[in-house]
Amino acid sequence: MFSLFSTKTTIVDRESALPGRQAPMLLSDRHAVLGTRLRPPFPDGHERAILAMGCFWGAERVFWNLSGVYTTAVGYAGGFTPNPTYEEVCSGATGHTEAVLVVFDTAEISYAEILRAFWENHDPTQGMRQGNDVGTQYRSAILWTSDFQRDTAESSRVAYAQRLAGAGHGEITTQIAPAGEFYYAEEYHQQYLHKVPDGYCGLGGTGVSCPVGIATA
Repeated sequence: MFSLFSTKTTIVDRESALPGRQAPMLLSDRHAVLGTRLRPPFPDGHERAILAMGCFWGAERVFWNLSGVYTTAVGYAGGFTPNPTYEEVCSGATGHTEAVLVVFDTAEISYAEILRAFWENHDPTQGMRQGNDVGTQYRSAILWTSDFQRDTAESSRVAYAQRLAGAGHGEITTQIAPAGEFYYAEEYHQQYLHKVPDGYCGLGGTGVSCPVGIATA
């Protein structure tokens, strides 16, 4: 039996995960900042990245500010429960981490540049936490959508780990895994720090730079 208290930093297994539901979250059609679509279909020549780096409010803002990003959305990924609620994810009983969907124009920004923003804007050495936020839902993760993304993510992890070690940091704990389904979070979470400018953001990097091209260096 899954214990919410004893397994806060242990990912639940599929058999013990909450059952979830068939119906997806009801959302507005448009990004509150960019004015673009939140859900597919997305324009030709655009690629999806799914990244987790702690509380998704601050993480989403990092990416919607990048030139070449078409849209962003927050949601839940990497676990088992279909269409979970925020409360269910926070219980640790879904296996999901708080994630950001980033849809970007490959003619304007590369996946390596997306990863640079990912690595530099959180601490990927903290395991099942990010700052004061503790739990499996705050784990660092790169959830790849293609073999190219997988290879780029793995090589970037190796290269950035060397930079971190040189600066005295510990080992990277970032999970790199197939994306699976991305489940959109509730409407009030979408572009939260635009809607609530003084809202909580516990995101913070290590101060170690990750230059563009590190993924293939």
